[in-house]
Amino acid sequence: MKKKNVRALEFLMENDSLFSCPICHFNLSTTKNGLTCFKNHQFELSKKGTLFFLKKLPKTEYDKEMFLPRGRMIQSGMYAPIIEKMSKLLDKNGTTLDIGCGEGSFLNLLTMRGLEGIKIGFDISKDGVYEATNQPIYENIFWCIADLTNLPFAENSFNQLLNIFTPSQYTEFKRVLKPGGKLIKIIPEQNYLKELRTAFYPDDAQKQDYSNELVVQKLKDEMIILLDERISYSFEIPKNNQLDLLEMSPLEWGVSEEIKNNLKKQPLSSITIDIRVIVAEFA
Repeated sequence: MKKKNVRALEFLMENDSLFSCPICHFNLSTTKNGLTCFKNHQFELSKKGTLFFLKKLPKTEYDKEMFLPRGRMIQSGMYAPIIEKMSKLLDKNGTTLDIGCGEGSFLNLLTMRGLEGIKIGFDISKDGVYEATNQPIYENIFWCIADLTNLPFAENSFNQLLNIFTPSQYTEFKRVLKPGGKLIKIIPEQNYLKELRTAFYPDDAQKQDYSNELVVQKLKDEMIILLDERISYSFEIPKNNQLDLLEMSPLEWGVSEEIKNNLKKQPLSSITIDIRVIVAEFA
């Protein structure tokens, strides 16, 4: 089996036209070590076959300790109906950008369900992207560390953008989407993980109940909505994944150790998944 950085270099040699320099915005071309632009800004491949497009490494709590349980929960089937729905909406042979890919589980599972074509996943967390390189499917997939507010990609490069539980930057989305390209956005709804939020914050009603209507309205202001569908169901958590649920999301960051320890003794056995799948395009 080829080393990760060798596979990545081969990907760049075939697809460097998808990238642009995040510093000067000139086109990037492949070198023996990675990518460079006309002004000689260099982006070298890591041993894991990733590129680092940020000026410096940001401080973030999105780390390996969160991404590993998150990946195990996704693999357990927690989001299977959502992945199945997305797989039906995607252009199987189009160029795909996964925005805020985390450890890469969603893009990997969509690939297993027939998503072909060129695929790039990026996240601002190096830990997440490094874990993504360990995904079992790697054909035509490239992973990099980047900022969604300054995408290192050329104009009109992608047929479709995946925006799964992550923020949006519509100016950049419009720039990198091809004419007629689609955004598929997954947004948590009111009851998403409600049992976990109640268990984590039993005395804080504000954290138990929330709304993403402002996020939806912003999307409607920026793009034309082609599909807006709510998917809700209860997921029975496999016993060996019940502790993973406690560590898979930012919800646990402000939770007291006492509450965490009590939940570890009596973990939740089921959880509500409640999301909106929105497909949109620019006018």
